[in-house]
Amino acid sequence: MKYNKVDNEILERLRIICGTENVITDKEKLIDYSHDEYPRQEIKSYPEVVVKPRNEQEVAEVLKLANENLIPVTPRGAATGLAGGCVPVYGGIVLSLENMNRIIEIDKQNFVVVTESGVPLMKFFKEIEQQGLFFPPHPGDESAMIGGVIATNAGGSRAVKYGVIRNFVRGIEVVLPNGNIIQCGGKLIKNSAGYSLLNLFIGSEGTLGVITKATIAVVPPLASVVTLVVPFENIDSAINAVPEILRSNVLPMAIEFVELEPIILTEKLLNKSWPTKQGSAHLMIIIDAQDKDTALSFAEKVAEVCEKYNAMEVFIADTTDKQQTILEIRSHLYESIKNFTVEILDIAVPIAKIAEFVNNIHEIEKKYGIWLPTYGHAGDGNVHIHYMKGKFVNGEIIQLKESEWQPKLEEVIDKIIDLGLQLGGSITGEHGVGLVKKKYMGKMYSAEYLSLLKSIKNVFDPKNILNPGKII
Repeated sequence: MKYNKVDNEILERLRIICGTENVITDKEKLIDYSHDEYPRQEIKSYPEVVVKPRNEQEVAEVLKLANENLIPVTPRGAATGLAGGCVPVYGGIVLSLENMNRIIEIDKQNFVVVTESGVPLMKFFKEIEQQGLFFPPHPGDESAMIGGVIATNAGGSRAVKYGVIRNFVRGIEVVLPNGNIIQCGGKLIKNSAGYSLLNLFIGSEGTLGVITKATIAVVPPLASVVTLVVPFENIDSAINAVPEILRSNVLPMAIEFVELEPIILTEKLLNKSWPTKQGSAHLMIIIDAQDKDTALSFAEKVAEVCEKYNAMEVFIADTTDKQQTILEIRSHLYESIKNFTVEILDIAVPIAKIAEFVNNIHEIEKKYGIWLPTYGHAGDGNVHIHYMKGKFVNGEIIQLKESEWQPKLEEVIDKIIDLGLQLGGSITGEHGVGLVKKKYMGKMYSAEYLSLLKSIKNVFDPKNILNPGKII
């Protein structure tokens, strides 16, 4: 696709629309807008200009201008993504939503919050908690913005019981590539009037329209929470316990699995202690209930199931401090290995196939001599696999030479992707396709399916100006 450049006339019109202070052209400042958190920085690409609109009307004017002049626009939230989804591969305009950071309304009668899309999760969580409300999804990095987590249909650990972001989005305001503004949904719970454009925009990664506002469902706060850490001798025993936990009339908020090596590294990073070093694979299970007695009763049922599958012990954290330590270590697993991570995959497989999937990954690990630390969401089948340029030795990561890891990279990634698909999985469970996974879409979907996706893109964005180069 041949796009036009941002010339001085376009720059001046952008300054008129958004204000001079909200138009960035300085090369040093553009660096921050050239990438996301995807570890392979060779995908970095500079925009020609960054604009930071203050409201949906300014977003509309920017998109209208870009559409008329065939200039690519890359929407951007906090850039916490791991798939290159906000990398401006064709240059052009990065449209940053950071100035649109107001929580407009907390409607306690309808249990919804109306917010602009640039509101960070940490601000969102804090303000609704002050109003005695709770937002169940927790996609991970709390600096992520509401618009970004909707655009990627982010998930997180609590999806087992509460679902992903899609389950909590009641309505959105969207600016289309031609500058028109539409409303999808609202404060309603039910709506069967025609095709659901709302659900089409959720997870579309900014390729169909720019989300500027959202109406988000919230719930009353959790009354009581108990966290269990359960070590097992091997991954099979740990994962085989999960379906029976889900059949036990206890639906945990989260069921996470993690192997021991990343835990050891994260303990050192945070100077905090995980409850146990036994075994090789652990389940972290979070249970919520209407009171402490019920939560503990549920925890005992889960413990019985785990013991049936040869759990080595069951550690129950029933105080806030203990739970916070466990959650903090789990939340920082990636941070502890990030500097040695070359590639991170987030493949989803049926939950009964997790053990087979992880065991096969370890076979790949042995065959190629590459460390592939693996953990994820056992309750929903979402597995995170990291391709490392280091090896775990005696509690430390030892750097490998580039010649030891680089030549094997693409072959190993392809094998992992193929393995996930053979088990009935998806190439991405929560990070999105973005730029880096689109080459695998043809492995996952038929030509007819991909043709339909392209047709949808063409209906909304016939000039292909909005986040081009992503998904398809």
